[in-house]
Amino acid sequence: MTRHTLGVLGRSAFLALVLGFFALPLLWLASAPFDAHPSITTSVPEFTLRNFRALLDNPYALGSLRNSLIQAAASAALVVVLAALAAYALSRVRVPGRDALLYLLLLLSSVVTGTAAMVPLFELATRLDLIDTHLGVVLALSGGLLPAAIFILKDFMDATPTSYEESARVFGASPLRILYDIVLPLVRPGLATIAVWTVANVWGSFLQPFILLRDPDKAPGAVILYTLYNEGGAPRLDLISTFSLLYSLPVIVMYVFVSRRYGFRFHGGIKR
Repeated sequence: MTRHTLGVLGRSAFLALVLGFFALPLLWLASAPFDAHPSITTSVPEFTLRNFRALLDNPYALGSLRNSLIQAAASAALVVVLAALAAYALSRVRVPGRDALLYLLLLLSSVVTGTAAMVPLFELATRLDLIDTHLGVVLALSGGLLPAAIFILKDFMDATPTSYEESARVFGASPLRILYDIVLPLVRPGLATIAVWTVANVWGSFLQPFILLRDPDKAPGAVILYTLYNEGGAPRLDLISTFSLLYSLPVIVMYVFVSRRYGFRFHGGIKR
């Protein structure tokens, strides 16, 4: 056996170990909901659908998925619309200090995280009467994601040629009409990337909904998942695994759909 063959076998074994390390949690998540006695140890599952029936008996489980969908969809729509408008303006209008402003917004959004901003956010939501509302959660989450979305989408805007816009402007098209009819169709992969990224962040967000919402009927899945423990504080693996599987399916389906339709890439425009 040559040294090259040994090297190939060694790399293959190493990659197989790494793949198995990351695949085991996913395999557990896929099998534990159908196991009558799930545990953190690896074992052959005893097939049952009782876990799903027990989860349906929880009065907040399915409603929390609907709340997560509302908050994620509204946040994605708001972030995509505002990021498209801001990115187009920053890409086309030459403002002194534009790049510095953009990097400053990105830096502040990274440094001032949701945890550090929760006190002023809670005070602002209280004054605006947004406590215990989906709108308050959507605005709080969207505000934290918007700077990075603008930064990413501006790269797509910069890659689109301006010749089409100039021709449309000659025929009297307004800036919003140019943006809607010419620029946005060219940057659809960027819009899809921002939308999926926003939904994924909002879907797994726990802190802001936990603090801003009081009514459990309005709580998203990330908050309800926190309640699936027994009275002693031990996790109920049957309910947690079942709910986690249901909770992850919408995001996976959305990712596959958008990836097949638009693809994901961090550049935009067309060939000139």
